[in-house]
Amino acid sequence: MDEVFRGAYNAAFGESFFAAMRADLEAAVGGEIPFRVAETPVFLPAPLRDKMARAAQEIVSELSVPSFLEKMRPAIPERYRGAEAEATPEMVAVDFAVCRDAGGELDARVIELQGFPSLYGLMFLWCELLERRFQSIPQLAGRWTNCFGGLDRARYVDLLARTVLAGVPAENVVLVDIKPRSQKTWPDFAATEKLIGVRTVCVTEIERAGRELYYRRDGKLVPIRRIYNRMVCEELERVKPPMAFDFRDDLEVSFCTHPSWYFRWSKYSLPFLHHPAVPPARLLSDVAELPPDLEHYVLKPLFSFAGMGVNVTPTRADVDAVPAAERPGWMLQQKVDYAPALRDVEGHGIKVEVRLMFLRPPEATAPILALNLARLSRGKMIGVDHNKDLPWTGGTLAMWPSENG
Repeated sequence: MDEVFRGAYNAAFGESFFAAMRADLEAAVGGEIPFRVAETPVFLPAPLRDKMARAAQEIVSELSVPSFLEKMRPAIPERYRGAEAEATPEMVAVDFAVCRDAGGELDARVIELQGFPSLYGLMFLWCELLERRFQSIPQLAGRWTNCFGGLDRARYVDLLARTVLAGVPAENVVLVDIKPRSQKTWPDFAATEKLIGVRTVCVTEIERAGRELYYRRDGKLVPIRRIYNRMVCEELERVKPPMAFDFRDDLEVSFCTHPSWYFRWSKYSLPFLHHPAVPPARLLSDVAELPPDLEHYVLKPLFSFAGMGVNVTPTRADVDAVPAAERPGWMLQQKVDYAPALRDVEGHGIKVEVRLMFLRPPEATAPILALNLARLSRGKMIGVDHNKDLPWTGGTLAMWPSENG
């Protein structure tokens, strides 16, 4: 949304440039990207970037207060109440909608948050590939980043490795998902292995002997000491894959992150937060009387993923249709008006959402803001599962000139 960079990029843009950019990304991960890649990155102006960063850090600090954490404990289903030795999750994401304030200036409002891993490998590689392409555009030639805090390549990869591995040899750490090669996130799995050497396995392939878990690596049975958990709990409940372990088991294994954080730091937290960037929200079970301006609210299931089940135009009938027993799992949140702040090559406005992503290695006392991803949309819903056939929509990243040269 930086107008100077936007003008330079749009002037240089063409279908061949986009095809080459996508081919770079697919070559880096070794296969086709299974979601829509947006035609452009977001050129995030420094004032808006810093405002997002400050708000995200303040929200994460509020979430980390022990008394707040205790209030979130009821959100965890019994099946996922494993050992919770960690004070905060190793990975945290806070999603912001780009909007405008009363004075018409660019602003940011929280849409949701999650204590769950995101695309920490893919987005870093993607930024590097874009930087290389930019060297052919005089106004954009130079160093670029999507990392916060002045992180360069070595420091970012070190931070990611310290968080995921936690001192365990890479061969004893596995990234675990359900049928990982069929997941839309698999390019990130490939990027993660490329950056820090962690291989991916399906949860059904994990073997067990007593308190020990194992996987097969190059034909050899190898002990697992740490699981980089990428299994979405919603999918676990739906698919119910056969597993050699239970999250409540006493195992010689640690998790990054334990699935209890998927529930504890989530949309469930939003009604309890008190921050100007967080729109008013209430658990549906706490709503005695619907707001008269219901059209200005969104009805969301608390633990869905990738926008599944979200109703952006709820009616009284929609709310009434949610059974009383299920209402603690739903939320009414005040709607945020996304600003069509990014201009495509034809001058049309595109909506932007930016995810700020934190990492917390074992020795850190608090999560560290590390990098971001972004999503572009022309419709009511944001995310790679929406607007699939519309140009200048889909997954991308926000970037800015690097402080490191």
